[in-house]
Amino acid sequence: MKTLCLRCYVNGRVQGVGFRYATAEKALALGVTGYVRNLPDRRVEVLICGEERAVTALRNWLWQGPQLARVSDVQHQTLPYQNYHDFRIE
Repeated sequence: MKTLCLRCYVNGRVQGVGFRYATAEKALALGVTGYVRNLPDRRVEVLICGEERAVTALRNWLWQGPQLARVSDVQHQTLPYQNYHDFRIE
């Protein structure tokens, strides 16, 4: 089982639409750890750590997000694996 972490930056209409809460719910369902938080520039940052397939599944889901979101871009970078205990909203 390959593990990894991705830091993703989600652009578009992603604040004030329940994006962080929906992301946390999806992360818990997939069994990944990390965090999601709003950034001052109106993007959302998501750190995802776990099994490669689950991390990739959440990264792909970020393109759709919750119903009211309008995602225009998702950028990501691979990071060394870190062992977070849970997935949290910051």
